[in-house]
Amino acid sequence: MRGFDLRSGMAIGRPKTPLNLTDDERSQLSSLARSRTLSHALVARAKVVLWSAEGESNSQIAARLHWTKATIGKWRQRFVKYRVTGLYDELRPGRPRTIEDEQVTALLKRTLARKPAGGTHWTVREAARASGISKSTVHRVFQAFALQPHRTRSFKLSTDPFFVEKVRDIVGLYLNPPDHALVLCVDEKSQIQALNRTQPVLPMGLGYVEGVTHNYVRHGTTTLFAALDIATGAVFTECKPRHRHQEFLSFLRRLDRCIPEPLDVHLIVDHYACTSLAGCAHGWPCGRVITFITRPPTRRG
Repeated sequence: MRGFDLRSGMAIGRPKTPLNLTDDERSQLSSLARSRTLSHALVARAKVVLWSAEGESNSQIAARLHWTKATIGKWRQRFVKYRVTGLYDELRPGRPRTIEDEQVTALLKRTLARKPAGGTHWTVREAARASGISKSTVHRVFQAFALQPHRTRSFKLSTDPFFVEKVRDIVGLYLNPPDHALVLCVDEKSQIQALNRTQPVLPMGLGYVEGVTHNYVRHGTTTLFAALDIATGAVFTECKPRHRHQEFLSFLRRLDRCIPEPLDVHLIVDHYACTSLAGCAHGWPCGRVITFITRPPTRRG
């Protein structure tokens, strides 16, 4: 910032180079300044330029960022000379690369196209042995290209030709349920093992965690029936010793006792045998409008 001599009426100090921004540069700098993923240094440099263009002095900007005035002037001059690219860090000197691009390409192709001998997926050490590259370098390459050979992600494909229409109906029912109606998503989980530890649980205390024995005693299996009210998050559950349509109808009768009389019911169920629509419709208690909507079938890809 230039000073002012009261006696002569002339500005003193080193003049600043004018900083003018084009619309494109202002848009780029604003995007950088708002970013939550870029480095803090780059975001702060973009703010320095924007505030300088708005007329703030180096002293004011330095106080806002807790930087020195020399640092503010440095990045201001870098922008004036190199524009937006001048805000990025320059390449720093260091040891030259020992891994060529061809080696990195070969490593990526091998990882993506082949499996290791005697294994199901590549590890860093296996890839390092196969490529002749150190495991630390392989790890950096995997991180740079977001390769995660140790992970898998499952997916499902629908065999129903009306899958899209059914999904729209179900999602629409969830998002915009009818008036005076209750929408419930119903499902069951069978073959749940009922286990009990051979010794009582030791309670947690100061300095040690809760203790349980390794051994357990089996007490058969149970089946869980559950209904989720999407609007309120309430869950209706009941456990049954067997997994038949009789148990499912018993669960529906319990639901009927829990639901207020004026409400109609829309049940979204799957294709399991115990939820046969014909049997459930005849077994529903009475006097209430119930609509069964079957979730479209899917198969694992």
